[in-house]
Amino acid sequence: MKKQFGFTLIELMIVVVIVGILAAIAWPSYQNQVRSSNRADAQGALLGLAQAMERHFTQNGSYEEAATGGSDTGAPDIFPTESPLDGSNKTYDLRITAADETSYTLEAQPKGSQADDGDLQLGSSGEKAWDRDNDGTFDDPGDMCWNTACN
Repeated sequence: MKKQFGFTLIELMIVVVIVGILAAIAWPSYQNQVRSSNRADAQGALLGLAQAMERHFTQNGSYEEAATGGSDTGAPDIFPTESPLDGSNKTYDLRITAADETSYTLEAQPKGSQADDGDLQLGSSGEKAWDRDNDGTFDDPGDMCWNTACN
């Protein structure tokens, strides 16, 4: 009599169930990590836009008229308008939300898969704020915090 090798249907089903349980546990952690990475890209892009605003101030003596069409607010004309700066999966829109002769406020507004993450804000004095709950209320700018670890 010849001995046969292989798996029974029960063994195969047990493996599928175990893989399913592991995937159900790992997937939310993976999504949180991707969201955090996208937020870090937006933070870097905001800092780059802040440097572009400083160059604009050096050349023009004012932060005004740095947005598209020579406007004071809106999409920047002096820097890319989306984050991340490279790649095709754009997760944040960069905006100048306030600008006058001596100060400015910049925002990264989430979109697409990042939409429920809340806006990031950066002021001309370096103050950082995050609408962590996506409820329209920014954290205290004195926290100097863009991360969930800061409280």
